[in-house]
Amino acid sequence: MRIGELSRRTGVNTHQLRYYEAQGLLEADRGTNGYREYDETAVLRVKQIRHLLGAGLSSEDIAYLLPCAVGEAPELLGCPELLAAMRSRLSRLDDQMAALARSRDALADYIDAAERMGSRTYPPFDGAGPERVPA
Repeated sequence: MRIGELSRRTGVNTHQLRYYEAQGLLEADRGTNGYREYDETAVLRVKQIRHLLGAGLSSEDIAYLLPCAVGEAPELLGCPELLAAMRSRLSRLDDQMAALARSRDALADYIDAAERMGSRTYPPFDGAGPERVPA
């Protein structure tokens, strides 16, 4: 099938399909006319890629995981390399979530402090500074 049909069958635009190919995630043969030609397994492969992207994996991670993928969802066979890669990705996500939680807590503290200050004008205006210049 050509790229347009693969796009229709998977709901993934052709630009993304070309990107998957460039990343080594999807393979296409070239017809005598130079057009990309995909076999039936490409539909399953694109669905697997979409599910794995939805799990927050990078295209680099996915390229590593695809040989262990079975089915559309996909199920991942317990390859030792696969498990190590997924644990590493999970650890990075945990680190990012912790950093976001710290940022959120700091922002909430600033909001609380600002609310405690009440409706005072900020910066404080005493009338003597450069804020007010007689006309």
